[in-house]
Amino acid sequence: MLQRSERALDAVIQPIVFLGMAALIGVITLQIVSRVFFTAVGWTEEVARFLLIWITFLGATLAFQRGRHIAVTFVVDALPPRLAQLARIVAVLVALGFMIALVVIGYRYMQVQSFQRSASLRLSMTYVYAVIPLAAAIMAWYALVDVIGLIAKGPWAASTDNDDTGDPPR
Repeated sequence: MLQRSERALDAVIQPIVFLGMAALIGVITLQIVSRVFFTAVGWTEEVARFLLIWITFLGATLAFQRGRHIAVTFVVDALPPRLAQLARIVAVLVALGFMIALVVIGYRYMQVQSFQRSASLRLSMTYVYAVIPLAAAIMAWYALVDVIGLIAKGPWAASTDNDDTGDPPR
């Protein structure tokens, strides 16, 4: 059931990131064309910046879920299965703690910046900064599911988890 929730989140985030990338390409193209042939459209730079922020954070959640962030695992891989499992659990718990702290700090920062408006669109910056606690909460959920999975699989999970495909389990 927990893996289904991961796949459901993944199924929602992937198209959002894809649409964000497509919109970013469209906005940047509009910006270039308008600058070369017409008068520059002022809001395109701001929209491109905001789209890039959201794409980066939401894309990071997808990378986190697939285990694609940078990791040095040669020491853990050399450990006996029980110690390797314990090391992986500790590492995921540290990541979980960081994500929870990022949710709290990101939410506070979002609240502090809520009075600020963007220069061109006059959009509340709350919407821009909202991606920080949102992405951190999603990654915290993924980390929690990983910890539960590591504990449930037992000590031999360390030797069978090395799937290089990067795809979520099916």
